[in-house]
Amino acid sequence: MSDLLKPDDLRKIADDLDMAKAKKMMEHLKVEEAERDKLKEAFNSREIHPQVKERVNNAIRRAAEQGNRQLLALTFPASYCNDQGRRINNMEPDWPQSLEGFAKKACEYYMAELKPLGYKLTAQIMDYPGGMPGTVGLYLSWDR
Repeated sequence: MSDLLKPDDLRKIADDLDMAKAKKMMEHLKVEEAERDKLKEAFNSREIHPQVKERVNNAIRRAAEQGNRQLLALTFPASYCNDQGRRINNMEPDWPQSLEGFAKKACEYYMAELKPLGYKLTAQIMDYPGGMPGTVGLYLSWDR
Protein backbone atom coordinates (compact mmCIF):
# COMPACT_ATOMS: atom_id res chain seq x y z
CA MET A 1 0.00 0.00 0.00
CA SER A 2 1.36 3.44 -0.89
CA ASP A 3 1.41 6.42 1.41
CA LEU A 4 -0.52 9.58 0.70
CA LEU A 5 1.46 12.49 -0.64
CA LYS A 6 2.32 15.04 1.98
CA PRO A 7 2.25 18.81 1.40
CA ASP A 8 6.08 18.82 1.55
CA ASP A 9 6.14 16.24 -1.27
CA LEU A 10 3.81 18.40 -3.35
CA ARG A 11 5.96 21.50 -2.73
CA LYS A 12 9.04 19.57 -3.87
CA ILE A 13 7.24 18.47 -7.05
CA ALA A 14 6.19 22.06 -7.76
CA ASP A 15 9.66 23.40 -6.95
CA ASP A 16 11.32 20.83 -9.21
CA LEU A 17 8.94 21.77 -12.02
CA ASP A 18 9.64 25.48 -11.48
CA MET A 19 13.38 24.84 -11.53
CA ALA A 20 13.12 22.86 -14.75
CA LYS A 21 11.09 25.67 -16.36
CA ALA A 22 13.58 28.29 -15.17
CA LYS A 23 16.51 26.26 -16.48
CA LYS A 24 14.82 25.85 -19.86
CA MET A 25 14.08 29.60 -19.98
CA MET A 26 17.69 30.47 -19.12
CA GLU A 27 18.97 28.16 -21.87
CA HIS A 28 16.55 29.79 -24.33
CA LEU A 29 17.71 33.27 -23.29
CA LYS A 30 21.36 32.26 -23.76
CA VAL A 31 20.60 30.99 -27.28
CA GLU A 32 18.75 34.22 -28.13
CA GLU A 33 21.60 36.32 -26.78
CA ALA A 34 24.15 34.37 -28.81
CA GLU A 35 22.02 34.84 -31.94
CA ARG A 36 21.75 38.61 -31.28
CA ASP A 37 25.51 38.79 -30.78
CA LYS A 38 26.11 36.98 -34.09
CA LEU A 39 23.74 39.32 -35.92
CA LYS A 40 25.39 42.38 -34.43
CA GLU A 41 28.86 41.07 -35.30
CA ALA A 42 27.73 40.40 -38.88
CA PHE A 43 26.29 43.93 -39.09
CA ASN A 44 29.44 45.50 -37.66
CA SER A 45 31.77 43.59 -39.98
CA ARG A 46 29.68 44.12 -43.12
CA GLU A 47 31.35 46.16 -45.86
CA ILE A 48 29.99 48.43 -48.57
CA HIS A 49 29.14 46.24 -51.58
CA PRO A 50 31.52 46.65 -54.55
CA GLN A 51 28.55 47.40 -56.83
CA VAL A 52 27.12 50.03 -54.50
CA LYS A 53 26.81 52.72 -57.19
CA GLU A 54 24.76 50.45 -59.45
CA ARG A 55 22.57 49.33 -56.53
CA VAL A 56 21.99 52.90 -55.32
CA ASN A 57 21.19 54.10 -58.85
CA ASN A 58 18.69 51.26 -59.36
CA ALA A 59 17.01 51.85 -56.00
CA ILE A 60 16.65 55.61 -56.37
CA ARG A 61 15.50 55.25 -59.99
CA ARG A 62 12.75 52.82 -58.92
CA ALA A 63 11.72 55.14 -56.09
CA ALA A 64 11.61 58.16 -58.41
CA GLU A 65 9.61 56.20 -61.01
CA GLN A 66 7.06 55.49 -58.26
CA GLY A 67 6.82 59.21 -57.49
CA ASN A 68 8.84 59.07 -54.28
CA ARG A 69 11.47 61.57 -53.22
CA GLN A 70 13.05 59.38 -50.60
CA LEU A 71 13.77 55.76 -49.89
CA LEU A 72 14.47 53.72 -46.84
CA ALA A 73 18.12 52.83 -47.36
CA LEU A 74 18.94 50.87 -44.20
CA THR A 75 17.33 49.59 -41.01
CA PHE A 76 19.00 48.28 -37.88
CA PRO A 77 18.31 48.03 -34.15
CA ALA A 78 18.76 51.22 -32.14
CA SER A 79 20.82 49.13 -29.73
CA TYR A 80 23.55 49.07 -32.41
CA CYS A 81 24.07 52.81 -31.86
CA ASN A 82 26.62 53.81 -29.24
CA ASP A 83 23.87 55.73 -27.40
CA GLN A 84 21.03 53.22 -28.00
CA GLY A 85 19.42 55.63 -30.49
CA ARG A 86 19.08 58.59 -28.10
CA ARG A 87 20.52 61.21 -30.48
CA ILE A 88 18.42 59.98 -33.38
CA ASN A 89 15.31 59.91 -31.21
CA ASN A 90 15.97 63.49 -30.07
CA MET A 91 16.83 64.60 -33.64
CA GLU A 92 20.18 65.96 -32.49
CA PRO A 93 22.34 67.31 -35.33
CA ASP A 94 25.29 65.11 -34.34
CA TRP A 95 23.28 61.86 -34.63
CA PRO A 96 25.72 60.40 -37.22
CA GLN A 97 28.34 60.20 -34.45
CA SER A 98 26.17 57.60 -32.71
CA LEU A 99 26.40 55.16 -35.63
CA GLU A 100 28.55 52.06 -35.41
CA GLY A 101 29.51 49.23 -37.76
CA PHE A 102 27.86 49.08 -41.17
CA ALA A 103 25.60 52.06 -40.43
CA LYS A 104 28.68 54.19 -39.87
CA LYS A 105 30.24 52.89 -43.11
CA ALA A 106 27.02 53.64 -45.00
CA CYS A 107 26.94 57.16 -43.56
CA GLU A 108 30.58 57.70 -44.52
CA TYR A 109 29.76 56.52 -48.05
CA TYR A 110 26.86 58.98 -48.13
CA MET A 111 29.09 61.85 -46.97
CA ALA A 112 31.77 61.08 -49.56
CA GLU A 113 29.65 60.12 -52.58
CA LEU A 114 26.02 61.18 -52.26
CA LYS A 115 25.94 64.38 -50.21
CA PRO A 116 28.12 66.25 -52.74
CA LEU A 117 25.50 65.37 -55.39
CA GLY A 118 22.70 66.97 -53.35
CA TYR A 119 21.22 63.96 -51.55
CA LYS A 120 20.16 64.18 -47.91
CA LEU A 121 20.39 61.48 -45.25
CA THR A 122 18.06 61.44 -42.28
CA ALA A 123 17.57 58.98 -39.46
CA GLN A 124 14.38 58.13 -37.64
CA ILE A 125 13.31 55.76 -34.91
CA MET A 126 10.65 53.61 -36.57
CA ASP A 127 9.17 51.86 -33.55
CA TYR A 128 9.25 51.87 -29.76
CA PRO A 129 8.91 48.36 -28.32
CA GLY A 130 8.48 48.58 -24.58
CA GLY A 131 8.64 52.37 -24.87
CA MET A 132 12.30 52.32 -25.94
CA PRO A 133 13.79 53.10 -29.39
CA GLY A 134 13.59 49.94 -31.47
CA THR A 135 14.42 50.10 -35.16
CA VAL A 136 16.40 52.89 -36.80
CA GLY A 137 15.66 53.79 -40.40
CA LEU A 138 18.16 55.71 -42.53
CA TYR A 139 16.41 57.56 -45.34
CA LEU A 140 18.03 58.88 -48.48
CA SER A 141 16.11 61.79 -50.01
CA TRP A 142 16.36 64.19 -52.94
CA ASP A 143 14.49 67.23 -54.18
CA ARG A 144 12.79 67.67 -57.52
